Amino acid sequence: MTEPQMTRPLWTSADAVAATGGKNSRDWQAFGVSIDSRTVAEGDLFVALKGDAFDGHDYARDALGGGAAALLVERRPEGVSAETPVLEVASTLEALEKLGRFQRGRSGAKAIAVTGSVGKTGSKEMLRVGLSALGKTHASVASFNNHIGAPLTLARLPLDAEYLVSELGMNHRGELAPLARMVQPDVALITNVEAVHAGHFDSEEEIAEEKADILLGVKEGGTAVLNRDNRHYGRLCERARKAGIRTIVSFGTDLSADACLLNAELRRTDSLVQAIVAQRRLRYRLAVPGRHWVLNSLGVLAGIAALGGDVTVAAAALEQVEAPKGRGRQVEIAIPGGTLLLIDESYNASPPALRAALDVLAMTKPKPGGRRILVLGDMLELGDGAAEAHNALAQPIQAAGADLVFTAGPNMNRMAESLPRGLQGGSGDDTKALAPLVGALVHAGDVVLVKGSLGMKMARVVDALLALRTGEN
Repeated sequence: MTEPQMTRPLWTSADAVAATGGKNSRDWQAFGVSIDSRTVAEGDLFVALKGDAFDGHDYARDALGGGAAALLVERRPEGVSAETPVLEVASTLEALEKLGRFQRGRSGAKAIAVTGSVGKTGSKEMLRVGLSALGKTHASVASFNNHIGAPLTLARLPLDAEYLVSELGMNHRGELAPLARMVQPDVALITNVEAVHAGHFDSEEEIAEEKADILLGVKEGGTAVLNRDNRHYGRLCERARKAGIRTIVSFGTDLSADACLLNAELRRTDSLVQAIVAQRRLRYRLAVPGRHWVLNSLGVLAGIAALGGDVTVAAAALEQVEAPKGRGRQVEIAIPGGTLLLIDESYNASPPALRAALDVLAMTKPKPGGRRILVLGDMLELGDGAAEAHNALAQPIQAAGADLVFTAGPNMNRMAESLPRGLQGGSGDDTKALAPLVGALVHAGDVVLVKGSLGMKMARVVDALLALRTGEN
């Protein structure tokens, strides 16, 4: 996916050579950058990345067929004519990083980078919508937040953009600092620190230290926006000061926070919020349900204020925010006898994110004759505490008013055994076995929440439910 075409090219061959030091075969210009031949757009520069299980060079001809203007490669791919514009480099991944740094260096956009254990993609979307109401905004696509997604976002940055929103993620120690230094944000927002990806860290404190590394990339005179309610707030403030950041802005429910929640009316499909941000009293509506969205919106607005943006205008724009696919999007599915409501949380899962999803489920009443149904997959990367983290969900599941629980994966299956017999809907080793069972047992009026780690492939269950639509089965 790329930015819409512009009259001015995003990249010329001369600029790309200056950025990468590569060898160019002939002049070209590109209006976008792509790493996926399946989604390449007319006029894109196609970057042939190599991974453990794929080689983008094998798909270069497909990219050209899709309209790619030029190829960034380590060698001229087989079957590509001598007339095709080709920029050869030693490493396409390193070249992509160089494109990103080069583009960021010549951009005048004010930048905000966001990270956190949970809520970073939703916060990125709120930042994108809020800042778009103030000026031309470029933001990370989907969850493009790693060593490939971050430079790709920068390489796609239009030179006339006024704001840049970059989501940055990590799984292991040492990943965030180089990404943050590449982005050079004016503002860094840390949504929270929780025991997510704990399997790769010795403690939650070590996770906090890694999250704090985003602060190492903040420009001189920049701002750190931190969650006042999080238990690592003091540690993060200390790290911000050590990074030379003089302005620290807090958000949360604590009355001492710079962006402070006054009241939130939580409803099934939206939330009405009252808050004080940048010394302004705000009232706004979020068209997505859940207290977690409300709290993250405070950090978002605090970040926009730190960029010098009008928080009143940005807050009003947040009504346009939609939950990203797999991250809480609600879908009404017409089936024989009526409808069922799908709450699609299939993209990923962690203990705090699952509890937030259960809060939404508790607020959502089934239609007459319907039930609250949970389809849960294992939460991965929790390390030695995985079993305990899963078992601790039994009580919140019952408190949320669940009527039937389906599970996939060894940890969730063991947790389900501690639930009352009447709640146990069925289990499977994986979602391939579970999806048809869920599809067969749901009926009109049900509310179905699907959540699990990405590696559990919960989207199979979502697809099975969507396939129940009248006329599709």
